[in-house]
Amino acid sequence: MTDSAKIILVTGPTGYVGRRLLRVLRGSNLRVRAMARDPRNLNLTSAHGVEVLQGDVFQPHTLRAALHGVSTAYYLIHSMGAGDEFAERDAQAASNFAAAAAAEQVSKIVYLGGLGDERANLSRHLASRQEVGVLLASSGVPLLEFRASVIIGSGSLSFEIIRALTERLPLMVAPRWVHTPAQPIAIEDVLAYLLQAEAKPCTGHQIYEIGGADVVSYGGLIREYARQRGLRRFLLPVPFLSPAVSSWWLVLVTPANARIGRKLIDGVRVPTRVNEPDALRAFTVRPMTMEHAIERALIFEDREFAETRWTDALSAARETSYGGQILGSRIVDSQEVFVRVRPASAFAPIRRIGGETGWYFATFLWKLRGLFDEIVGGVGLRRGRKSPEYLAVGETLDWWRVEEYEPNRHLRLRAEMIVPGRAWLEFDVRPEGAGSTIRQTAIFDPKGIFGLVYWYALYPIHRHMFRGMLRQVARRAELAERNQVSTPTISPTAP
Repeated sequence: MTDSAKIILVTGPTGYVGRRLLRVLRGSNLRVRAMARDPRNLNLTSAHGVEVLQGDVFQPHTLRAALHGVSTAYYLIHSMGAGDEFAERDAQAASNFAAAAAAEQVSKIVYLGGLGDERANLSRHLASRQEVGVLLASSGVPLLEFRASVIIGSGSLSFEIIRALTERLPLMVAPRWVHTPAQPIAIEDVLAYLLQAEAKPCTGHQIYEIGGADVVSYGGLIREYARQRGLRRFLLPVPFLSPAVSSWWLVLVTPANARIGRKLIDGVRVPTRVNEPDALRAFTVRPMTMEHAIERALIFEDREFAETRWTDALSAARETSYGGQILGSRIVDSQEVFVRVRPASAFAPIRRIGGETGWYFATFLWKLRGLFDEIVGGVGLRRGRKSPEYLAVGETLDWWRVEEYEPNRHLRLRAEMIVPGRAWLEFDVRPEGAGSTIRQTAIFDPKGIFGLVYWYALYPIHRHMFRGMLRQVARRAELAERNQVSTPTISPTAP
């Protein structure tokens, strides 16, 4: 079978690894298919040129179509965000998928699991990850299983926890698990292993342990991150702090919620070092050092934020929150509204925002914030905008600057006001049924404790202003449609 005739299936394409793997596979001479429980949640940029099919591992009847004609299937699904029954759910999902893969005569399954010595007292989470590998292989379909240690990359949960702890705590209480040895591996190296696995012949159940070039404790990761950021951080060893207490401690300062935090702490008390280095002989990947992995994560952090984050995985996301979701170091507050108009009409009020048009709601509060910004030496609202209709990347809208712009679809503004951190405001419009959905997202990257205080103190006011603005955008879009106002596609550059 030629490469162009092969069909490669990626499950979990909305997750941290899955979305990045789609990008890598798209650059190869392979037919790529993505299976998602809800295809609408799949990032359009990541899925460009990819066949997307609906499939749910908990609904076996949906799997056969997604697996039909598939040569290699990547299994990147887990239920860590579920409750205490996560192990049972993972086992059922793996059994359903393996049975469907066998029925469709899939040539090979590639699975990314967790590293940990089977002879050790594994945590329930790590034991579940390894049980999934056994169940995937039980149907007789050849399985190539990678068992990875901590994954380091911009947006990965492990890296974001290390980042949040180091950025926010000059003095850290260090329970025993901080000294557990691990072999962290860069996300680029994980993807390189996964990509090479597609062409590697496989029989039976083959297991490869993968890790980076260094064995280091979590405390060592924290110290190296602090060194690269120019921060002075101190670890205070203590003999206590149970996994339960530690998980709640993580909630206070990191992006992990308590449920995920407990599973992580249970896992990190077990060493995750490579004992069998077969992967170095079987593959050409030569993993980078821990220092290099952290360096690359910091370099690509801003760029990757817009593309893939660990909380894109629905299993890890919380349904509700106060003050916005915490995504890495950033706080994200998002809301949306459905309007029965075309995308062009829905986007028209967004395109005209700022300047003489204003911000549609709570004008007094916007002017007051602008006045305060001018008093403390900022730009305030005095810059306005160059044209009431045309936009281009780099132009100013009052105290915002256009950072990304796609006509009738997407606008991303970066704040240039004086604020303890960095802030963005995004608008996205997507067609949906007989109308369009408008999503508005406020993003804040606080600088230190004062930045956090600023966000949470003003959150009720900001929430009121942004919610009212979104309502007015929707109202103006519907009025324009009813009045049959022409809203042509506008070029991203002025004539």
